[in-house]
Amino acid sequence: MDGRNCWRRGVLLLLTAVMLTACHEKNTHHVLNIGLAEEPRTLNVWLASDANSRKVLSLIYQPLYVYDPDTLDLVPWLAESMPVYDAQTLSYSVTLREARWSDDTPFTSRDVAFTGSLIQSFKVPRYASDWDFIKRIETPDSRTVRFYLKQPMAAFLTGTLSTPIVQEKEWADFAEKAQTTEKPLTALVNHRMQHPVGTGPFTLEQWRRGAFLHLKRNPHFFGIGKTIGGRTLGPFVDDLVYTVFGTSDVAILALIKGDIDMLWWPIQPGYMADLSRRKEIRLFTNEKSALYFMGFNLRRPPFNDMALRRAVAYMIDKKFIVSRILQGQGTKMFSVVPEENRFWCCTDLPRYGDGMSRENRLKAAYQVLVDAGYSWAVPPVDAAGNLQAAREIRLPGGQPMKRFTILTPPADYDPHRATSGLMIQEWLRELGMPAYARPMAFSSMLEQIKGHHDFDAFILGYGHLGLDPDYVRNLFHSANDKSRGWNMSGYRNSAFDEMADRSISEMDPVKRQALVMEMQKLIARDLPYIPLYKPSVVEAVRRDRFEGWVEMLEGIGNIWSMCQVKPVSSDGA
Repeated sequence: MDGRNCWRRGVLLLLTAVMLTACHEKNTHHVLNIGLAEEPRTLNVWLASDANSRKVLSLIYQPLYVYDPDTLDLVPWLAESMPVYDAQTLSYSVTLREARWSDDTPFTSRDVAFTGSLIQSFKVPRYASDWDFIKRIETPDSRTVRFYLKQPMAAFLTGTLSTPIVQEKEWADFAEKAQTTEKPLTALVNHRMQHPVGTGPFTLEQWRRGAFLHLKRNPHFFGIGKTIGGRTLGPFVDDLVYTVFGTSDVAILALIKGDIDMLWWPIQPGYMADLSRRKEIRLFTNEKSALYFMGFNLRRPPFNDMALRRAVAYMIDKKFIVSRILQGQGTKMFSVVPEENRFWCCTDLPRYGDGMSRENRLKAAYQVLVDAGYSWAVPPVDAAGNLQAAREIRLPGGQPMKRFTILTPPADYDPHRATSGLMIQEWLRELGMPAYARPMAFSSMLEQIKGHHDFDAFILGYGHLGLDPDYVRNLFHSANDKSRGWNMSGYRNSAFDEMADRSISEMDPVKRQALVMEMQKLIARDLPYIPLYKPSVVEAVRRDRFEGWVEMLEGIGNIWSMCQVKPVSSDGA
């Protein structure tokens, strides 16, 4: 451990010791110490795109609705009840709870309307697309907000209503000044927040950059003592103290020694055996809303041929990837929507090669290519049906297949994707295909794929997919087949586009679900992407200090946990 890390830990431990000593006399004060992988980059909610900033801000700024951890249904949060839809006026009415900001001023409908207006006028990234279809917002009284839509838009429920709400009093003057600058959005997102005012369970007490970040319990939090989503809320701890550990080794050691109570950082497989043997440590394993996949360039040969993509799908051994490369900490994927997103995921899809032996996968892929007109100097399967070393695969026109490259991130960025690329390279060579995996610096790789469309195939991933399935439309709609567009493969299918366009404006969830299911079936048939896997989220806590963690998709680090976690009883301590 270097001198700076020692100093940081020393400051943290000193702070914690002082707080615990001072409060021990009251015998009611509880500090939850949390370890982070990196320091939050900002407390400006409009700039925050990194995970650690969002972890902190999610406890300060609150949305109108959150997801139930068990069902993933929307639950009223700052709202008092579910929104009421009026089809005639194309509007939603939302009734707000009685709540107060952390500065003890009332939370009102004006704050909600102001938040929407700010996002629209500044075109705030990450939020603008969820608000640009709002025609106007009315506030008939302090606890009623009425949203009028320009056209039906399904994302209103899962996007607009999940936006963090900011206080008009805190932001209005600065927003007005920012609008007078040459670059208003830049001025807005670069505004440095010292003590953000929120409606959440915690509020900022102190941030000493490079050392620690301290949140304290917000006495004005609307949820204290209330039962929401079937859970009686706290928070039941008085302080959250975050510290940053530059390496996994140092963080794990701090957890074992009891310097921290929770490591808000996925545990790597190499640490699990040791941690699982320690009775004072508890490991939680949950699934991610994620998609890691192999994509193809459908704009040019050879992968503009669906049959070739299907043969590749048969050759990929997803069980091997999960069991050997991910060391069992993940699940196979067959749809571009994770199975845990139960309402939206289509499970009635082809599972190319799943459960087959290596020999049968190779024979199935070979037959797909033979039927499509491919040939070989030496085929992978001889006339008697026996496997043999394949050589020189030829396209249906008779010309030899040219060498192609599978781009992957480098191993130091993501060893799972880099190693998967190497294995897929070897599996495809069994078909006689001249495949070469090539690690590339992540930013350069994205530029080559999204910016220039100069690639053959690649392995990428989305680590934090939203629960609304509209990303399926964004990833594959032909309108997004453009430089830096979301449709990286260049997939074009008019039937898909028509369904995608209908899905985003379908307000009936069941009818929209049917459209999204059909969209997934088209993708599974045409295979612009081959879903590979998604890693699990494994997190560790001290079981001798706190209990009551709430598990859900993406792990225990969620608003429900922070409102439910309690110190263990004195007998358990």
